[in-house]
Amino acid sequence: MTATALKDKVVVLTGGGAGIGWGIAQACCAQGATVFFGQRSANGDEKAAELAGRGGDAAFMQLDVADPASIAAFAGEARQRYGRVDALINNAGVTIEGDLLSFPIEDLDRLWATNVRSIFLLTQALAPVMPAGSAILNISSNHSVASVAGYEMYAATKGGIAAMTRAMCWSLGQRGIRVNTLSPGLTRTEAVQKVIDDAPELERGFNAMHADHRFATIEEIGNVAAFLISDAAAAITGADLVADHGLAVQLCRDDQLK
Repeated sequence: MTATALKDKVVVLTGGGAGIGWGIAQACCAQGATVFFGQRSANGDEKAAELAGRGGDAAFMQLDVADPASIAAFAGEARQRYGRVDALINNAGVTIEGDLLSFPIEDLDRLWATNVRSIFLLTQALAPVMPAGSAILNISSNHSVASVAGYEMYAATKGGIAAMTRAMCWSLGQRGIRVNTLSPGLTRTEAVQKVIDDAPELERGFNAMHADHRFATIEEIGNVAAFLISDAAAAITGADLVADHGLAVQLCRDDQLK
């Protein structure tokens, strides 16, 4: 891909101010895109200004993807501001772990609303202004293919994203819109780095869980996302690309975490 692969493209991104979303926002702007991103916190204007110095342009609006009214306002602003959307990246999500036998229904509802329903509602709102040749990318997780105890409902929502994407690619294919899923694994976000800083011995265990003894950075995931929404990926739709340095393809041994 070239440094201008997304030049003049309008990219709408949820959860763009931190973690994997921030890596995606940076990669898209570096390749010339205009990025309109939402996040729950109100400090997005500073982030937008930082992104604008990376080769593209950026704007921010506060967004709670668990709230249908907030989604409608965000999508309406995107439509009014730009008139079209060349790529929609549904990245915002929440992770909730809990015991299978006592998992609260409130947490189940929050997982569903944030991780799955939001993607459906944003796609409904923005697909009508997406031209032929545009793309939707839904961010899932490698928990959709391999998970652990305590993550039953989180994994269910992530698997649901992949299943929904497969149907969406057919529903929207007649419009010329590609739809794919990107499923990262353990990624060096701000939150993960804080865990490692507090317990440095975990870094060795985390690395040992991956085929090449390292785990993803937000920049790596951002670059994969930028590729999947670019014209270079024109032949790819309905796919779920797992980007986790091989974490999900091997059974984890107890001694890897010691």
